Amino acid sequence: MDVLKAISKRRAVRQYRPDAVSWEQVHALLDAANQAPSGLNRQPWEFLVVTGKKIREMGKSYHSTLTEYLNNWEASPMSRSLSRDEFIRFSKTYGGAPVVIVVLVKADPIPNFRKADLESASAAMQNLLLAATALGLGTCWMTGPIHDEKTLRAILAIPGDREIVAVTPLGYPAGIPDAPPRHDPDLATKVRWVE
Repeated sequence: MDVLKAISKRRAVRQYRPDAVSWEQVHALLDAANQAPSGLNRQPWEFLVVTGKKIREMGKSYHSTLTEYLNNWEASPMSRSLSRDEFIRFSKTYGGAPVVIVVLVKADPIPNFRKADLESASAAMQNLLLAATALGLGTCWMTGPIHDEKTLRAILAIPGDREIVAVTPLGYPAGIPDAPPRHDPDLATKVRWVE
């Protein structure tokens, strides 16, 4: 699959089949992530590959942060694509994904380096998501699990000098969701040309 097709086909998958993802597939995705561009060629990213009971522990932690969000469900953009019960099930189980990947960087005390490292690790995450799409796997870039960062760090034994950048479940999609409408699809307000 070419990269433009992978970009247009990639979706946030929130329900996975129980089929295992092979180590070779995971390694191919991590290799794709590792090929990302990085500021100053620092290549700051690190990856945690999570399986088994740790995913359930992560789900319990994530679900515990959602009371306010669920109390305002109708106002949530998520309510347009999932029922409240589907979202609760996703939060508790990461959609039944057999693998979760967490992207980390070493926290840099110099603000410009920290910013560059976060941006670089985000590029690595995007490479991983697109490579997964090309291999027929599903992902979902999640920000919610970081709301209880202290517990997530404890579950995964993440050192204090590492910053959590991104989290994604990984597995074979149980279904492919429809593409959500793009805000400003013709880019009339998002692009400004400067001469």
